[in-house]
Amino acid sequence: MRAWQFVGTHKDFERVDIEEPTAGPGKVVIDVKAAGLCHSDVGILEDEKWLENMKELPVVPGHETAGVISEVGEGVTDWKVGDRVAVWPMAEFMGYMVNGAWEDRAEVSTDALIAIPDDVTFQQAAAATDAGMTSVGALSTAGVEAGMKVGVIGFGGLGQIGARVAKLRGAEVYVAEINEAVWDRAREAGATQVAKSISEFADAELDVIIDYAGFGVTTADALKAVKAGGRVVQVGMGKLEATIDTYSLILGKKQLHGSVGGSKEDIVETMRHIASGDLKPAITEIDFEEIPAGVQQLADGSVVGRLVAKVAD
Repeated sequence: MRAWQFVGTHKDFERVDIEEPTAGPGKVVIDVKAAGLCHSDVGILEDEKWLENMKELPVVPGHETAGVISEVGEGVTDWKVGDRVAVWPMAEFMGYMVNGAWEDRAEVSTDALIAIPDDVTFQQAAAATDAGMTSVGALSTAGVEAGMKVGVIGFGGLGQIGARVAKLRGAEVYVAEINEAVWDRAREAGATQVAKSISEFADAELDVIIDYAGFGVTTADALKAVKAGGRVVQVGMGKLEATIDTYSLILGKKQLHGSVGGSKEDIVETMRHIASGDLKPAITEIDFEEIPAGVQQLADGSVVGRLVAKVAD
């Protein structure tokens, strides 16, 4: 079957044919319909630190998975062939410790399965498994609730969901996004104000800032811009290092929290908002064979919304 493999840092993804998986005990095989692409897929090509998260190479990347169960293993009783499912990537660190979604069929533990609502497409479900999970998980880390002033850095695949769900929770949302082409979408999602840099909201008394970009300077700017006693939640990993102003951090009694992934409940919440029509994340669809080109688009910053590869009809 078709697959893309990661074979090492600073090396291109390789298009290969590998053996089809079979469903082991407590597992299922999914015919992958949609597989998301993420900035971390750029990161693994550029930064050796990502190798610490991988058991062995080569590995099939892709941690955003949606499809249909085609085989069930021994002891599986709660799921059946034909079920439409998304995959919680945190269960087995899919795409890193085990093969991910950039293949025609994937073996997955039943602990990771989430039913896809009828009104949610495979492309939307794939985006919900990471972009949704990570975005909403960061809101939980930040303690976002009604009445709070929330800054969101980045209105891409993650930030568009985080900003909208924060608004749905009753927060007042301020979006920092360098790409002015998406400012209207940010306003449509409910943003009170939009600017190129979070620094422009330094006088807004933001209770919390969530950095969905993570390009070093964004983290530093967030710590300066958040109000005294406020909290910055770091999600984005555009760069794996940042230089921060500890003077502002200490004297302002500010907090800096890391947030990685999220829970199955975060994915369920995301898909519930999508099914209701309250959340309409922008998704750019590409073909399976275009995955490396899609990763390059992510690196170039030219992607609108979340990038999802169509694996099969």
